[in-house]
Amino acid sequence: MLAATFPRPPGSRGASLRRPVVWTTGRNVVRAGGILTSPLRPLPDFVIIGAKRGGTTSLYRYLLRHPRVIPMFPSARRLPLAADPKGVHYFDTDFHRGLSWYRSHFPSVLTRAVISQRTGGRAISGEASPYYLCHHQAAERAARTIGSARLLLLLREPVERTYSHYREQVRNGVEPLDFEAALAAEPERLAEARRSGRRWADTFAYEHQGYVTQSEYAPALARWLALFPREQMLVLRSEDLYAEPQRTYNRVLSYLDLPSHPLADVKSWNAAPGEDMHPATRVRLRAHFAPYNEQLAALVGGDLGWSD
Repeated sequence: MLAATFPRPPGSRGASLRRPVVWTTGRNVVRAGGILTSPLRPLPDFVIIGAKRGGTTSLYRYLLRHPRVIPMFPSARRLPLAADPKGVHYFDTDFHRGLSWYRSHFPSVLTRAVISQRTGGRAISGEASPYYLCHHQAAERAARTIGSARLLLLLREPVERTYSHYREQVRNGVEPLDFEAALAAEPERLAEARRSGRRWADTFAYEHQGYVTQSEYAPALARWLALFPREQMLVLRSEDLYAEPQRTYNRVLSYLDLPSHPLADVKSWNAAPGEDMHPATRVRLRAHFAPYNEQLAALVGGDLGWSD
């Protein structure tokens, strides 16, 4: 098997982006201010924990349209950001930065009070870091830190999620192999990550090239349900968000104790249509995921409709 690892490409999460010095300095100053005021910044009310390539960006952007959902700090209104930040990645790859750093991303008690008064109800805030689901330490870290937060989980049919994850890495310039070769290389890539001496879930290979592994939902979800009660997590199908965004949005709002709100100009963020995979590869992947889907159905209390 081919074993390969690749550096983070320019523009990927965690890369050192070449920004103007003034822009970078301003952002650092704002973050430092958030850290200094972190005792006045409550932890998130909700967290979207996954899955990658499952519509988490779209759901989070929809939630930000609600008048009682506050963007993270700083919002796009404060800095020249393309959009409001979506995820912190604290419980997976940035846990070493500390709790004050994590708190620094959320609105202050004053901001919450002002918006709550303006909207006539409790305002909330949250984040979406879809790698939380599969990271081996994220559930335990989250349970110790945000044990009362409400969790949202979007699960996409695993064959489609696997292929979408692969295509994303091709677009990012870090996957040189065709799909079948990348699937064949995955076991050795992850084995090499384990042998690297690092915590293997923090490696680039596992996070970005664990195409099949991150679609085996049941083992990852079991870690979360061992630490959080089932009623504290809303599990949704990505397909339902795509097909019926308003209905799915309403379910999320009800779960978060928010009043209904209409969705206008519905769109999908980060969508990337592409050529279909080889039929034989699809058949092989469906067979591989079948037992995992059965385990998942037992965990969530019902079949998610991905069987033949």
